[in-house]
Amino acid sequence: MRLSFIRIGQIIVKEFRQALRDPRMRVLLIFPPLLQLILFGYAANLDLKNIPTAIYDEDRSSISRDITTAFSSSGYFKFTARVTNEKELTALIDRGKVKAALHFGPGLAGRVKSGRTAQVQIIVSGTDSNTAAKVQSYALQIIEDYNRTQLEKRMDKNPIMAQILPAGVGGILQPRVRIWYNPDLSSVNFYVPGIIAMIIMLVTLTLTSMAVVREKEIGTMEQIMVTPIKPFEFILGKTIPFSLIGFIQVTLVTTVGVFWFGVPMRGSLLLLAVSLVIYLLSTLGIGLLISTISRTQQQALFTTFFFFFPAILLSGFIFPIANMPRIIQFVTYLDPLRYALVIIRGIFLKGVGLDVLWPQLAALLAIGLILMTLAVSRLRKTLD
Repeated sequence: MRLSFIRIGQIIVKEFRQALRDPRMRVLLIFPPLLQLILFGYAANLDLKNIPTAIYDEDRSSISRDITTAFSSSGYFKFTARVTNEKELTALIDRGKVKAALHFGPGLAGRVKSGRTAQVQIIVSGTDSNTAAKVQSYALQIIEDYNRTQLEKRMDKNPIMAQILPAGVGGILQPRVRIWYNPDLSSVNFYVPGIIAMIIMLVTLTLTSMAVVREKEIGTMEQIMVTPIKPFEFILGKTIPFSLIGFIQVTLVTTVGVFWFGVPMRGSLLLLAVSLVIYLLSTLGIGLLISTISRTQQQALFTTFFFFFPAILLSGFIFPIANMPRIIQFVTYLDPLRYALVIIRGIFLKGVGLDVLWPQLAALLAIGLILMTLAVSRLRKTLD
């Protein structure tokens, strides 16, 4: 047992020296994950504000101006162009100068003042369906608020209407929507924890996928094969340094996520640390398995990226898993990032504990142990 610890310790020292002897490598291990978190944290933001909008006002009345003011003061819309005909409007949307347009037809004020229904046309570019859906929702909300305000004024002037509608302008049913965990619906709170898991996977995969194949390329694997080291000792010696590096990176990017982006941390830090250690077990296992089946570092690098991008797409980070075909949903159960996202977001935003997250932790642990076993098995064949 003592000799086993000595052999593992020697491999750990060797890996640390190899990883940290180059000053540029030391910089690359610390700053790129932080830089990626900051860049992705700002870039992965789906909150829409100041949507470039055109105004096409054929009515030119006080009512059309009031509605225009309601749109611009909401913070969602910013009027960047005023057109006088449909041809100009089409040209602006075709060139992407505006994402939406507000059109008031002639006779709008007359119909409103006479109590009849008047139509306000809202044109939305549907090339980006998610943005279009949000623009539509914002516009309908503003129009509804305007209608409610106008109806309230008319009921104040006409008490008979108040008797007909005793529930008032709020209607018979009034929804009371309460949003838990992310009341501001900030997309940063949703994406930054996911970016932390994604960066950790990328860094640990890249580092460990080179670990064994590098020994093959520089010819030191033959020297290792004639030593009494056992496969699991070699794997432990290769894994522990990258685990420590990965854990330091986790601490750094989590600190930046909380204090720079203001992502709430409502759960247990101890549970987060334990969960990330289990998550690292699976990412390091994948990296080592790639390293044992690759013959060159180029093969290992290509295989890493071949795995990494599908892992993101199947994790639910970008596309909801529930919207995927059933067979693809089954494939997502093999993706460690899927479970890591649920765990990290659950701890950060919901503050939930082990009683809720144990299925995801158990799945991650099972994936990690299976991958490590496969990596050791592959390495044993190499050493034999």
